[in-house]
Amino acid sequence: MLERALDEGHLPFFKRLLGPGGHRVHPMTVGMPTSTPAFQMAAMYGVRPDIPGFHYHDKRRGTDVHFPRAGHAALVEATQAEGRRGILRGGSVYGCVFTGGAENDLFSFAKLKRPSSRGLLRALSAFVIVGWVVWKSVALTLAQLAKALLHVLTHPRGAGQHWQRVMIRIGISVWVRELFTGSVARDLYDGVPAIYVNYLDYDVAAHAFGPHHRAALRSLRYVDSSIRQLRRVLRRVPEHQYDLFILSDHGQAPCTPYSALTGGARFERRLFDEFLDPASAGQPAAATGRQPGYTHGFVGYRIGDRGAFGRVMHYVDRAFEKGLEQREAYERRGVRVISAGPNAFVYVTDTPEPLTIDLFEKRFPGVAADISCSPGVGFVLARSEQGPVCFWRGARYQLGRDDPGPFAGREDRDLILSDVADLVAMPSAGDLVIYGTDAPEGHVSYIPEVGGHAGPSAEEFHTFIVAHSRARVPTITHPVQLYPLFSAYQDSGHEPAHDREL
Repeated sequence: MLERALDEGHLPFFKRLLGPGGHRVHPMTVGMPTSTPAFQMAAMYGVRPDIPGFHYHDKRRGTDVHFPRAGHAALVEATQAEGRRGILRGGSVYGCVFTGGAENDLFSFAKLKRPSSRGLLRALSAFVIVGWVVWKSVALTLAQLAKALLHVLTHPRGAGQHWQRVMIRIGISVWVRELFTGSVARDLYDGVPAIYVNYLDYDVAAHAFGPHHRAALRSLRYVDSSIRQLRRVLRRVPEHQYDLFILSDHGQAPCTPYSALTGGARFERRLFDEFLDPASAGQPAAATGRQPGYTHGFVGYRIGDRGAFGRVMHYVDRAFEKGLEQREAYERRGVRVISAGPNAFVYVTDTPEPLTIDLFEKRFPGVAADISCSPGVGFVLARSEQGPVCFWRGARYQLGRDDPGPFAGREDRDLILSDVADLVAMPSAGDLVIYGTDAPEGHVSYIPEVGGHAGPSAEEFHTFIVAHSRARVPTITHPVQLYPLFSAYQDSGHEPAHDREL
């Protein structure tokens, strides 16, 4: 997608940045799951995370973890990064899941309801000092609305989806992006030691419309504009000796919502009705006492709501709605199923420890193989004493170099097998981990989205990191390898990542 965007002119400044003597692209793979929380935990703290998806169940605590519900990201960061130094110590973070140890944060999930006072003051200060940001955003908003109105008047068919794209563009690619860019620029002038800004434009648009949709590609122009503005500031403050890195923490794969294959049936309920508890098909779920809390944020944007503004500001509009919780998590007779995207998890909740496939099959004989043959399912993963097990098209594979299962034709087979083993070994991964990736119908997501990530497809798994051509960037096959690269900047006497004169 980066190469396509460069070729088609969606990233004009980025292309100039990659000119002779400038920056260059390094390939990078991002581990499993291909998801922002897992990536950022590994990169920011240098740990192999226990984060199997954007939404999962912690059997030991008896509760769900769903980013960015209030307090969930903070709890995960406190427990999994305990005692570790974050790469952003003394710095700033914008739009991320975790803080990375930053003193100043804005819109990080870990402090979504509690932004640091310093962060809020810095954001406000950025607007005061760089006041044109507000006026520019207002002007861009009015321009977008005028263009949208003209388009709707001349092309009344499809007006609803067009207004949805406009609202996303205004909310994410104008106001949030300008806020982030203005705040980061202020940090750069102040010499803040480390800054991590997560631009949300493409991710939000790709979830809603698909990674190849013109709305997603158009959003890259806004990100490109922000990179250009920040690069201009960097050149004005050579005394701070900043190094600029640009990376993508996962890719996006086009997918079909599972409900579109089944006439609206939800994946979680169908698992029970057809495989896990067919005798109770149609009965209501047992009360679990779990509270839905905050369900989705900008990064966790999902389509399916009515109303353009509600679809843009999903986490605000749906914060206290139990319906979403009931659609993505379902429990019956001591088994809980959670849909998290192109992945879903099955948990037997009467034991705090994960089950091996042999123990699972004592309760549900043949179910894993049967699920792997059902519509909308690519493959099913489980754990065993010998390592990861995969059920694919009804056959069982003890995953390894000699038995690669669905990954046999991949050039990156060994790397994928290693990362799948890491995923299955996570204590919080389900007793079954189900993927819609490479289902017979194509990539399938178990929540309503047409672009998704978390799986091992090449589109999601292979990304990039961009650095100056003289930078010493190691081969990155897992985000945990980014930690020593970035944490070294905090070490006493450390020099920049290359020996050029800035």
